Amino acid sequence: MNTEITDKNDATALVGYDRDCSWCRAARQCSDQILTRRGFRFAPLQSPGVARQLGLDEREELRELRLLLPDGRTLGGADAVLEIARHIWWAWPLWLVSRFPGARPVFRAIYRRLAANRPGAGGACAIRGNRKQRRHAAFLELP
Repeated sequence: MNTEITDKNDATALVGYDRDCSWCRAARQCSDQILTRRGFRFAPLQSPGVARQLGLDEREELRELRLLLPDGRTLGGADAVLEIARHIWWAWPLWLVSRFPGARPVFRAIYRRLAANRPGAGGACAIRGNRKQRRHAAFLELP
């Protein structure tokens, strides 16, 4: 699978996600068809070359969703989610709300909180360290 954007005129954006995180994998599966039709591709951040292409070092690699746009800009976390929302008609209002003064810091704080507490491979993501899994995380992973 070729995950690199080779031409800045390429109409494809690359979405980098943590393949070891159950939330990230579920979000990818749920949004695959919707985003593929809109010119987005997915690649695990753990794939060779993806983190480098996104300009990430090893410490940053798995902290948040990353988005590489065709013009070469990279966005992370809430900013990446909001940019993706801008391209989906039913999610576009979320992007619009984020344009109001003071809204973007709130979206970023919510994203950071969710990302810091997400379950991953073996029940805890690498970014969480050895913190005990919270009771609600097991509930959220139920099918």
